[in-house]
Amino acid sequence: MAVAVDSLITPEILKPARYLGNELGAVHKPWESATVRWALTYPEIYEVGASNLGHIILYSIINAQPRQLCDRAYLPAADLAQKLRDTQTPLFGVESQKSLAEFDILGFSLSYELGATNILEMLTLAGIPLTWRERAAGNYPLIFAGGQTATSNPEPYADFFDFIALGDGEELLPEIGLVVEDGKTAGLSRRDLLLDLAQVPGVYVPQFYDLHPDGSVKPNHPDVPERILRRVATPIPAYSIGLVPYVETVHDRLTIEIRRGCTRGCRFCQPGMLTRPARDVEPEAVINAIETGMRSTGYDEFSLLSLSCSDYLALPAVGLEIKNRLKDENISLSLPSQRVDRFDEDIANIIGGTRKGGLTFAPEAGTQRLRDIINKGLTNEELLRGVKTGFEQGWDKIKLYFMIGLPGETDVDVVGIAETVRWLKRECWAKDRRTLNFNITISNFTPKPHTPFQWHSVSTTEFARKQRLLKDEFRDLRGVKVNYTDVRISAMEDFVGRGDRSLAPVIRRAWELGAGMDAWWESLEKAYGAWAQAIYEAGLDWKYRRVENGEWNIFEDLPPQPPLERGASDPASSPFQGEGWGGVKISAETPTNSRAPKLKPRITESEAVPTLLATDIATDSAGSIESLELPSVPLPHNLNAPLPWDHLDTGIDKKWLQDDLERALAAGIVPDCSFDGCSHCGVCGTDFGHNVIVPPMPIPEFTGQFTPNTNKVQRLRVWFGKIGKMSLVGHLDLARLFDRAIRRASIPVTYSGGFHPAPRIMIANALPLGSTSTGEIADFELTTTMDEAEFHTKLAAQLPTDIPIYRVESVDLKQSPASTLITQAEYITTVSSASETSPQWENWIATVLASQEIIQDKKSKSGKNTQINLRDRLYELELMKVTGETDVELRYVGSCVNDGTLLRPEQMVFMLEQVSGVELQLVKVVRSRLILSE
Repeated sequence: MAVAVDSLITPEILKPARYLGNELGAVHKPWESATVRWALTYPEIYEVGASNLGHIILYSIINAQPRQLCDRAYLPAADLAQKLRDTQTPLFGVESQKSLAEFDILGFSLSYELGATNILEMLTLAGIPLTWRERAAGNYPLIFAGGQTATSNPEPYADFFDFIALGDGEELLPEIGLVVEDGKTAGLSRRDLLLDLAQVPGVYVPQFYDLHPDGSVKPNHPDVPERILRRVATPIPAYSIGLVPYVETVHDRLTIEIRRGCTRGCRFCQPGMLTRPARDVEPEAVINAIETGMRSTGYDEFSLLSLSCSDYLALPAVGLEIKNRLKDENISLSLPSQRVDRFDEDIANIIGGTRKGGLTFAPEAGTQRLRDIINKGLTNEELLRGVKTGFEQGWDKIKLYFMIGLPGETDVDVVGIAETVRWLKRECWAKDRRTLNFNITISNFTPKPHTPFQWHSVSTTEFARKQRLLKDEFRDLRGVKVNYTDVRISAMEDFVGRGDRSLAPVIRRAWELGAGMDAWWESLEKAYGAWAQAIYEAGLDWKYRRVENGEWNIFEDLPPQPPLERGASDPASSPFQGEGWGGVKISAETPTNSRAPKLKPRITESEAVPTLLATDIATDSAGSIESLELPSVPLPHNLNAPLPWDHLDTGIDKKWLQDDLERALAAGIVPDCSFDGCSHCGVCGTDFGHNVIVPPMPIPEFTGQFTPNTNKVQRLRVWFGKIGKMSLVGHLDLARLFDRAIRRASIPVTYSGGFHPAPRIMIANALPLGSTSTGEIADFELTTTMDEAEFHTKLAAQLPTDIPIYRVESVDLKQSPASTLITQAEYITTVSSASETSPQWENWIATVLASQEIIQDKKSKSGKNTQINLRDRLYELELMKVTGETDVELRYVGSCVNDGTLLRPEQMVFMLEQVSGVELQLVKVVRSRLILSE
């Protein structure tokens, strides 16, 4: 049964257009034509989910399958969520507007450790039980999860899902669809269908596995594999050309994947381990996808995506080829991830366009020694060369990412972050030019499964101490903005991300206590309080404190310790707050004085950080560190203990991870196996394939940046409508929609000059959100003359049917644009009376027209109260027809000048209320025409 979306998605809902399912590229398959009906549900707000590349690719692939239908759903914002609850309306798929409970399969992307609370929120809003046990006896959709966190360690979430999709989904999801189709045809029970799915490589069905006392996870059914294989697929750029939302999204651009997988071997990086082997996309496929995608979507920006774009050796050639082909179309290129050691003038030439975007690098550590420990593969010289190249190529602000809490880190390494930034600022200085500024993000290292550092932990108190140390160091450094990650949420991520099935009740309780949207800073305090309380109630605070205290082993099955008595020893009244609950673990030979140094890293032996003991420190005459020798650190005794994720076959050999941890503590480097020989991690072979590397290509000659054509040859005035669902698209989004339509239609529009040239498309006046119109006007200025009928045909073909083009007319360029000629607007409104007596509409209208003034108080943005005479802004008002006992249709003409002299429909109703003394309701608004001065 379809949900009554029209009554839910109304103008008072914030950004209602994100729930309409009418975007360019949305697929609307007939419901009855499909045997298997999917809903890919992204557990974040629309602006995040609709721009996620994996979401777009899988949506496109499933809809390309015969007898399969794929819809979408997103986490509703708080206002719509409350409205769904108040009206007892289930959460729905945006295209079909069907309740999510009516689908066969619901797939959730789980890409963040604390993101499961959003999934529980969506299931509840859909009226679907939260656990597979609760769903076992009912006719509910199969609920599954995929994504980075689900592939890494699904155990904390195992109770909530019928199955987990491990790894790449491009080939896996169609296979799942065929199994479900066969199961439905054969009339299989839910359990038998899941048993069939468990035979598909890459599908993990948690109910067929049990957690054992030693921490291992083993099958409880003879017909399921002991270890579940991670799936690997080759990227297909053509499937990236999909949805073009009508509202601005987080990544509002075309995104094309150029390389999947990374073999750099950074020891902290889970994606680098879980996406091996590296697979380069053929350059011609990338170029064709971008050229086709830019012209079919109308975007003015594209992004090339990879874990490390600059490791795609054909990048300079591909980037310049695209820029040359699309040079006259005012497009920009952004690269979200770059290796600073590969950043050079060739890459600098392809980034940006007329709008130079941001430049981001991730040195991760502040000293060479620590970068070697984490196998970053970056030297100080390479870091300086990359940053200096950016500065010389015109970037005055660069973003840098660092981490604290890495294994083997000392205070010297922490202070080294600030010293590195000082050094870069000093070296990147040029006379008669602005200094180089930095945005610095300091993250707290969170150990991840399937990495060499998966056995490591850092105390929250130690994180807080290191943050204070850095804040002191950066205090007097100008031109540097520093952001820090909250240490409490980092500990929560660690606690859940490396947990086992015992955490399912904690996750559920945290959601019940209000956790959700935990990655958003405004939700941080609420989220932390909910998670902390949930852990405490579950009796797992002893285990959480071991994470806070920085103990390496958190998987040992120790009995719960009774919570400490609340009182004088617990001033924060919570076992998760206050310095006393997160102390550094001190060994017998570790100095107890760990006070942080100030300003410069003049660290004495007694002040060495307790993570590793400094045994030999050499200083110069000023007391600054010249050399620092560290003792070998014994590995923890339990590296061979079972881990909650050992039953997942990611291809990475556990023994190799252990060996690499030993190499890390000896600052040994492992080369990048894409270019420097095999590292013997265990991935390459029959199951996962091998590295596929595209060699460098000849770089084409750069034909120059886009030069905006500001020549105005013709102005076409367009009368258009905004009806149906498009009435819920805001004015700025409408302007963006016209820009993209013009691009798709290849209409030669004139550009403005200046640093940010924009197409000369001038919408005469903003229509109130939710109002429909049959009389809107926009002016388009062109660089060459076009026949009016041809322009009409081309533009109309690229616009939604709810934005009809009524008329196109050529006007003199010497004439003022429509936006300055508007004086009045005509509206047709439906108004309802709340009076129990018969409304006296004609008398009320006559009274308004006979009045000399009707005053309304208005408060300015600055808080100043002013009074306006609304009667001066009303020119005509008449009763069109009575549409019910208390409803009428009125026509009025009022002021409509872009200086703010407007008579809004709500103000017209206010005037009628003033003369009638009756409460009136504005039911419907149609702007029938805009009236221009002669």
